[in-house]
Amino acid sequence: MSTPTFQANQNPDQVLVDIADYVFKFKIKSATAFDTARNCLIDTLGCGLEALSYPACTKLLGPVVPGSTVPNGVRVPGTEFELDPINAAFNIGTMIRWLDFNDTWLAAEWGHPSDNLGGILAVADWLSRTRLAKGESPLVMKDVLEAMIKAHEIQGVIALENSFNRVGLDHVVLVKIASTAVVAKLLGATKPQIIDALSNAWIDGQSLRTYRHAPNTGSRKSWAAGDATSRAVRLALMTMQGEMGYPTALTAKTWGFYDVLFDGKSFSFQRDFGSYVMENVLFKISFPAEFHAQTAVECALTLHGMEREKLDSVEKIHQIKRILISTHESAIRIIDKTGPLHNPADRDHCIQYMVAVGLLKGNLTAQDYEDEMAQDPRIDLLREKMVCEEYPSYTKDYLDPEKRSIANAIQVFYADGSMSEKVAVEYPIGHKRRRKEGIPKLVDKFKTNLARQFDREKAAKILDISLDQNTLEATPVHDYVDLYWKG
Repeated sequence: MSTPTFQANQNPDQVLVDIADYVFKFKIKSATAFDTARNCLIDTLGCGLEALSYPACTKLLGPVVPGSTVPNGVRVPGTEFELDPINAAFNIGTMIRWLDFNDTWLAAEWGHPSDNLGGILAVADWLSRTRLAKGESPLVMKDVLEAMIKAHEIQGVIALENSFNRVGLDHVVLVKIASTAVVAKLLGATKPQIIDALSNAWIDGQSLRTYRHAPNTGSRKSWAAGDATSRAVRLALMTMQGEMGYPTALTAKTWGFYDVLFDGKSFSFQRDFGSYVMENVLFKISFPAEFHAQTAVECALTLHGMEREKLDSVEKIHQIKRILISTHESAIRIIDKTGPLHNPADRDHCIQYMVAVGLLKGNLTAQDYEDEMAQDPRIDLLREKMVCEEYPSYTKDYLDPEKRSIANAIQVFYADGSMSEKVAVEYPIGHKRRRKEGIPKLVDKFKTNLARQFDREKAAKILDISLDQNTLEATPVHDYVDLYWKG
């Protein structure tokens, strides 16, 4: 038997300490952050409700063992399920991510910080019901909003300067890290316990991005975040049972995360943890499209209004010489796809497919990624005409922390030498710079998603509570979740 080399008196890695300090004692004072978190909450839950219309999603939901029951179980929104918090985190996380319609954060790494809601809401609901059963006070929704703000901040601030995709790792590693930290705090962890839980989250084998890219693009990308946030709940619960941590999980020579999975580089940080990410998060309001293509789809819809008579048949499309998409580097690296697209997961990460549908329909919905729409021969004909080129200023502004633009421009060139107007959009409707325009549409999106699952009276009750900041914050978590439950 080998001799253990773990030293109990090791100083933990500074990154672990900084995250734990932030989660354990930082006070969120920003009213903007709490207001944005409320909008994020309703938008995220709405995305989950819409996903329940898709059998490919619902087949993954429910108890691991059919018919099993859990005392004080988590009530999964839009369903009849009452589950343990680990499986509930997977269920909720999978629902909200399934259609690629929840919020986004774009930087050196990208991702969807509201993915963390799977673990946050599951644990908060379970704790509230457990406390109530003991005659104790439940958590309130302000606790959920605060956890969301902090999870957004952890995931987003790490993402600002550190690219996991460049070493082949998927961004859900940051969902696992952020969820682990805030869930541990909800469970009552001390600062050392938060550090221990985080160390185990970094030690986990991390997801490869291969399920997001050819030739392996598939539906795992729609449940990967649910898997990550549920794993976080498990690790936090294990820590609360006294499971040990690993202080130098990141920096240990040869065997730590940096040497094994990050090319030997340590993380760099642009800013301290606060509430910056929630305040600046990007909402997907108009289209269920990978966010690097949101403005491209806006451009396509504008061009549809100008050029649709030249696009309505195969014969007319043959008269197009080229469609130029001017974009930023990250879009080219992630969603510039040629050749066959095999499934909805392939199509919703192809900028050419999304633009083609927008040009043809003047709209883009989740159903447009299904096989029925993909069989329209005009789509692939248009894709064949498209060329993606990096526009350096778009890349520069994408990385600028004061701008965070996600710009695209499209122009159609015809065989006879004529051309369309060049249509450019720098900031999508879900951007902070377009909040005044975007939030009413976000509320409309939530209303539509409530109507998919609930009658008018129940939807109105949910809406009334959800749109009033003070009322929502004071509502016990289990009472709010009960509004969405169908049991």
